[in-house]
Amino acid sequence: MELASLAKRRYTTKAFDASRKIPEASIDALLEQLRHSPSSVNSQPWHFVIASTDEGKARIAKGTEGGFAYNAPKVLKASHVIVLCSRNDMTEEHLQALLEQEARDGRFHSEDARVGQDNARRGYVALHRYDQKDLQHWMEKQTYLALGTLLLGAAALGLDATPMEGFDFKKLDEELGLRAQGLTSLVLVALGYRDEADFNAGLPKSRLPAEQLFTHI
Repeated sequence: MELASLAKRRYTTKAFDASRKIPEASIDALLEQLRHSPSSVNSQPWHFVIASTDEGKARIAKGTEGGFAYNAPKVLKASHVIVLCSRNDMTEEHLQALLEQEARDGRFHSEDARVGQDNARRGYVALHRYDQKDLQHWMEKQTYLALGTLLLGAAALGLDATPMEGFDFKKLDEELGLRAQGLTSLVLVALGYRDEADFNAGLPKSRLPAEQLFTHI
């Protein structure tokens, strides 16, 4: 089945079967895909918190208390939940870590190539920090690229996924100690297998027609 068809089926789960766990090999493959997500100038301004235990999912569910309680069952009954976090700043330490990793991975055939990559990345950071003044928003956009990779990867592996922005990020940041790490929670993704009683699975999908969405030139 084509990935697009899988995606249409699997991005919409509203109820998970709590008795079914994702095999470790599938989670390992999914996390490796997530690790290789693309980002502008390879900035990788993200971190991922993975909850697979009842205790871990309960901690994440604290972010759904109050006005977001409708999302608590999705968190608690999922096999795994991933918190996609974005950096609050593009620090010198992170820039150096990226450059050193690229060097270890054989990305540079010369010192000029290394300097060129470093300067290009710093140029984009400076553009968004000083000129456009949207550095954190730019980093969040990169993290949403990782979200797309995660959802497509889950579909390819036959997993159901539910992305959620409906949670109290301040409460979750505090629970996970994210701000002390220079991070903030951005979006949750619950993963697992849909419950047979999932009402949403049987509903027809609703999207705007292709002629309204695509312009061919």
